[in-house]
Amino acid sequence: MSNPGFDRGQSVSLRYSLILSVGPMRIRPSSSTMRKSLKRAALHTLRKLGGSSVLAGSRWRSERLAILCYHGISLDDEHEWDPNFFMDPKRFEGRLQLLRDGGYNVLPLAEALHRLYARTLPPKSVAITIDDGGYDFYRQAFPLLREYGMPATVYLTTFYCFCSRPIFPIFLHYLLWKARNTFQGSNLLGLNCPVDLHRKAGRQKIIDAIVADASERKMLLAARHDLGGKLAAELGLDFQQILSSRILQLMKPDEVSDLSKQGLDIQLHTHRHRTPRDRDLFVREIADNRKIIWEITGVDPVHFCYPSGVYDQIFLPWLAQERVVSATTCESDLAAPSSHSLLLPRIVDTCNLSEMEFQGAIDGVTAAVRSGILRRS
Repeated sequence: MSNPGFDRGQSVSLRYSLILSVGPMRIRPSSSTMRKSLKRAALHTLRKLGGSSVLAGSRWRSERLAILCYHGISLDDEHEWDPNFFMDPKRFEGRLQLLRDGGYNVLPLAEALHRLYARTLPPKSVAITIDDGGYDFYRQAFPLLREYGMPATVYLTTFYCFCSRPIFPIFLHYLLWKARNTFQGSNLLGLNCPVDLHRKAGRQKIIDAIVADASERKMLLAARHDLGGKLAAELGLDFQQILSSRILQLMKPDEVSDLSKQGLDIQLHTHRHRTPRDRDLFVREIADNRKIIWEITGVDPVHFCYPSGVYDQIFLPWLAQERVVSATTCESDLAAPSSHSLLLPRIVDTCNLSEMEFQGAIDGVTAAVRSGILRRS
């Protein structure tokens, strides 16, 4: 019996490719590095045999939507600091060029979701989403999206839109990483905490101590900002230069308004980038977020993204009551007509994904292997 969505030739080709490329994946390697190497070898073989392009053009893939997720596009060296969160502009442009040259249909999110459930998607459908709404999107990503003529949705968390300063805890991480090879001291901010900036775990211990101390002293936002400046000075970093670069800052209201007028879709991401398990607090996050987006753009947002990808079944009725029609997660998969509209998967694209892995994900290879669709005979 042929695989659903494939003709006889496609089915034979894909089964043959699977034998050659996915068979080794039955091995249970002991390290994530080995697993990643095996995955890349499998994708390489499948791509060489043409299986990826066959799958991309199949009816099975045409019934699915690849919702891409991005977070930050570097203004400077952020992708070197956190390649799982930031991507360099050159790589991001490479992704857009691949989408354009590969004939992918990049649709506005609302249209894409409507057509997903109506089963009228064009072949190789993709939607682009960006979380948080950082200034780096305004400066780096949007000009590229406009150049390539591709629509996108920004899930905007609004609290920090009104604060011309970096997001406190993340900024501390960045400062400590940036000084890891230059700082020679044995103490920071007078805290009783070992100073080890070379290891991520060592930097995390310092972050925990700083945040705990700030919380214990009930520091307000302005005081925490000043503390970040003091830390930068002790580390020997130019705080004002970093501040003026607007690294780890969000877009300001006038910048959001500017992009909205140019056609950018702005949607919900909570006001304070959190998802409380208390219903009243959760609803307030949505209401505050929606109110500010409405005031800035004049558009009533009805699509939502879970901050940090944290979701729970208890949120679903609360979102529905707040007129939210879709919600995206960071679960990796293609969205299908059977996907719950408030638990939509996305493909989180990072610097750690090679071009081959990225194409394998949007063509549906990764999802098809995971679901077992290629193993059926």
